[in-house]
Amino acid sequence: ERRGRRADGGGAFLQGWAGGYPEIVKENELFERYYRELGIVPAGEWDAFMAALREPLPATLRITGYRSHAKEILHCLKEKYFRELQDLEVDGQKVEMPQSLSWYPEELAWHTNLSRKILRKSPQLEKFHQFLVSETECGNISRQEAVSMIPPLLLNVSPHHKILDMCAAPGSKTAQLIEMLHADMNVPFPKGFVIANDVDNKRCYLLVHQAKRLNSPCIMVVNHDASSIPNLQIDVDGRKEILFYDRILCDVPCSGDGTMRKNIDVWKKWTTQNSLQLHGLQLRIATRGVEQLAEGGRMVYSTCSLNPIENEAVIASLLEKSQGALELADVSSELPGLKRMPGITKWKVMLKDGQWFEEWKDVPSNRQTQIRPTMFPVKDEEKLKAMNLERCLRILPHHQNTGGFFVAVLIKKSPMPWNKRQPKVHQKLPQKTGDTEVTAANSGNGSDCIIEEPSLAENEESKKMEELQNSDIEQSKKEGVCGPPPSKKMKLFGFKEDPFVFLPEDDPLFLPIQKFYALDPSFPKMNLLTRTQEGKKRQLYMVSKELRNVLLNNSEKMKVINTGIKVWSRNSDGEQFGCAFRLAQEGIYTLYPFIHARIINVCIEDVKILLTQENPFLSKFSSETQKKVKDMAMGSIVLKYDPDPEKPHDLQCPIVLCGWQGKTSLRAFVPKNERLHYLRMMGVEVFKAKRKEEELENKTEEEVQHRLMQTEEGMDVEDKEHDLVTKMEAEIGEESSQSPVESSAMEIENKIEDLDPSGKNANTPVSQESKDTDASNVKD
Repeated sequence: ERRGRRADGGGAFLQGWAGGYPEIVKENELFERYYRELGIVPAGEWDAFMAALREPLPATLRITGYRSHAKEILHCLKEKYFRELQDLEVDGQKVEMPQSLSWYPEELAWHTNLSRKILRKSPQLEKFHQFLVSETECGNISRQEAVSMIPPLLLNVSPHHKILDMCAAPGSKTAQLIEMLHADMNVPFPKGFVIANDVDNKRCYLLVHQAKRLNSPCIMVVNHDASSIPNLQIDVDGRKEILFYDRILCDVPCSGDGTMRKNIDVWKKWTTQNSLQLHGLQLRIATRGVEQLAEGGRMVYSTCSLNPIENEAVIASLLEKSQGALELADVSSELPGLKRMPGITKWKVMLKDGQWFEEWKDVPSNRQTQIRPTMFPVKDEEKLKAMNLERCLRILPHHQNTGGFFVAVLIKKSPMPWNKRQPKVHQKLPQKTGDTEVTAANSGNGSDCIIEEPSLAENEESKKMEELQNSDIEQSKKEGVCGPPPSKKMKLFGFKEDPFVFLPEDDPLFLPIQKFYALDPSFPKMNLLTRTQEGKKRQLYMVSKELRNVLLNNSEKMKVINTGIKVWSRNSDGEQFGCAFRLAQEGIYTLYPFIHARIINVCIEDVKILLTQENPFLSKFSSETQKKVKDMAMGSIVLKYDPDPEKPHDLQCPIVLCGWQGKTSLRAFVPKNERLHYLRMMGVEVFKAKRKEEELENKTEEEVQHRLMQTEEGMDVEDKEHDLVTKMEAEIGEESSQSPVESSAMEIENKIEDLDPSGKNANTPVSQESKDTDASNVKD
């Protein structure tokens, strides 16, 4: 079954024309009876709906709008690769041209029915396939299901927004949110940030893998149960305040019957029991979300399920207990071109044995643990009308050849009723799990959350202990150390994370760096951090000022998996030239605006030489470049290409590369797939060169040195993440027969979607409810 799953629905990037799952019959009588009775499909469309569910899902891809050269990638796709597909026939069958999604802005999302088998049957198609794989690894293209792109678009994100992604793995929606923060590439540090959370420690590392391709200093990955994610504090002008988010994405775990086209085993596993078991967890997560939403903020609730028990029932319950604090936004005019069905106001509840219930009072007592009152529609017609449930939207597969999906957009008008008397925030001992923060409502009866004020005796006792505790915490903050959570919490499965240590203002390490690169006085050096308290600092990372604030004020209550981007790496050879740290390509677009020295402007021919030759002699470069290098000291440099508007056929977006100037040579320190990306954008044929590179498996001196330096204790989070990804690939399916270049981030995302979403592969403790949930629960 694993093999079948990889072959069609859950795994391959490009699926569609052929096969997979001959052993699974795409029939489920209970499913048909249930949805026919509920009437979510318009009259006369049932056969089209079922036929669409039985068809393979077209693969969809999104060009990331984050980079300034997204338009160049689009131009390259349309003018080169798509043109080569025109009038192409494979085995007598005409190749279907990819189509843009009509409702996605600026033609940045496309769908195709090409399968991997078809792609390998002609050189033109294989080139296209390698382009997709390589560009995905660079983070320039993201393989993402079409309907999954909707929630981030409806969040209406601006670069200053503080965003929480509650159930973020595998991370394609998180990537969209990061892109939106960096809408203006001239701003290296947008004021907003994304905190991406997932309950599963393993999935967190794949989330890191996905997010890191975008090289943003404004993303933090954390590992918590979304239904009880802690209140965070931030420092506002010397005062501690609770962090409320401007935007929250609440894409909850669900039964996943909207994914039947790609997760074929849902056909045989589907039962109403899955939805009944998940409803309470979904309501708790959504409740926790709206509690942490700022007034005037927007939260998008979404599932890849068609079931009203997981959708309208959750939203109606949330609206009812909010007592007017929340309202559904009317998004009917947003995303023109997207066909959607309005939310429904009437539904019934069915047990897996086929028994129906229309009202809570009809449910026998022996069934009241399976069915809860919040699962039923609101009976009061006036209340129901005021909820505007029709403002929810449901995507049906046959309308635009997609998966099934549900989205509701909530606006917070005022504090939640149980938050109106919010007590003063107390900083409690980290080993106590209780805080004065609010806990989500009980999933069973939808009763309001209750804040328990600590007793006077408890207050007196805790004050003394807090004083002792706080002196240690404050000292740590002064030293800029954000340690891992206390040992009691470290029993969670996963790596023991290294602490985040901010560079002290007077750290002697920084002065030679500042001098060597002539950093601008405005450079925010307080945002630099390392992942080690002892020994030599090998890597320097950077976060935005706002994330630094979050890290420093919440280290005792947050399990942070990863944050920041690498900006400098130690290179012992550099010490003799005045600086022991060389620039890292990952962070160069963030650093570049602050660098005033060691910049060499290069022409397009120079860039081609740098990217196609490993260590070219200076004599190979243009005379202008040779002149600039002549008077410059050896060491790390910035290589900048600016487009010439008078040469429209040349690459029309700027490029910044990290390089190294030797005595007689000039080289670029750029990852292989990024090299291939830039070469493609410049119109250089890389198909054969790529093959050659794979055979030779060239390793730079830097890579060799890096491997020699690594020890088990000194591993960076990148190495941990790589090891985990490799381990998961071995666990999840057969070993890939692909070359290393093809084992891309795209494939990893496919594999993470294939994970058993019930958590059987993870040892992370979750609520009893989610433990008991059937193995078919899906998080798209």
